[in-house]
Amino acid sequence: MARLLLMETATEVCSVGIALDGEVVALQEETNTVNCAARLTMLIEACVRTAGLSLRQLDAIAVSGGPGSYTSLRVGTSTAKGICYALDKPLLAIPTLQALAYAAQQHAPTHLAIRYASMLDARRQEVWVAIFDETLQALCPPQPLVLDEQWPQHLYHLVPEAPPNTLWVCVGNGSEKIPSKTLHSLWEKSPITTCSAAHLARLAEQRYSSGAWENTAYYEPFYMKPPNITASKKALLPDQ
Repeated sequence: MARLLLMETATEVCSVGIALDGEVVALQEETNTVNCAARLTMLIEACVRTAGLSLRQLDAIAVSGGPGSYTSLRVGTSTAKGICYALDKPLLAIPTLQALAYAAQQHAPTHLAIRYASMLDARRQEVWVAIFDETLQALCPPQPLVLDEQWPQHLYHLVPEAPPNTLWVCVGNGSEKIPSKTLHSLWEKSPITTCSAAHLARLAEQRYSSGAWENTAYYEPFYMKPPNITASKKALLPDQ
């Protein structure tokens, strides 16, 4: 039975959980936090206390691997790496969009062919999207998508082999930007709109069991875009 620490910091949610054999036994999370770095270790402490475990008793550390916020992903990855180094634990990285597809799968019908379109808000009318089948296998790599009136057609072109009458399920905070009038009869929005450490549990258990561990020294999260850094307009030295 694997004892896993789960950390989700890809978006505005700061979420920590502990899973035993793929089942979440402790969960702490805060939404709309602007200080994930300060809160993350406190949430970890609360989770291990609730689960009745110490960090040393854990078997591995799982972190949401992106795409997502550059700063938040750095915070989650740095914290996970620090624990792995200190306690000699394996590092597991779970693609954020796949974790969202897993969460949507728990609410979807089982008798239909389904494609999960996981979407994260990328500001303005753009989202980051990846498409998964019923087994959560990725059918296209994560990529930007503009939610214009033709956005369903853009997704059809990405996976043209989808069976007839496939149900398309949009999941994640990016799906909230979809105008309802553009949804056709074979499209629906999942009730899952936010990321959570709980969504990582089963996927992390599978990766741990199969030995799909990351190289802790060299692992970097998938940012999708470089950080938005603007150069200061202030003079380095006052004019003489």
